[in-house]
Amino acid sequence: MSDTKALARLRKKLTIENLWLYIIKIMLDEAMPLKAYDLKVRLRERFGINPPAVTVYTVIYRMNREGLLTKKTVKEEALYEPTSKGIEAFKQGVLFIEETLAKLKI
Repeated sequence: MSDTKALARLRKKLTIENLWLYIIKIMLDEAMPLKAYDLKVRLRERFGINPPAVTVYTVIYRMNREGLLTKKTVKEEALYEPTSKGIEAFKQGVLFIEETLAKLKI
């Protein structure tokens, strides 16, 4: 059976439109600064999410601007890692999803 439009929208909202959660999760698991390209590859490998590169770079830029990530340059490469603010936002985001899911369960 193919997805309904409603289910396709839900998948997009919980993945592409909330990439910041997946990005922080990858960074926490890797426990080291990562390049934007490496994050794009891991999104596909670990979560089956394959957004356009420009989307990943835009999300990372916005996360950095908001203080969820910090950027450092090593050998002319931009590396990113989560800040304490980013980790706390991630924890709150996951908690919100868990609470919402609990309310929706049949």
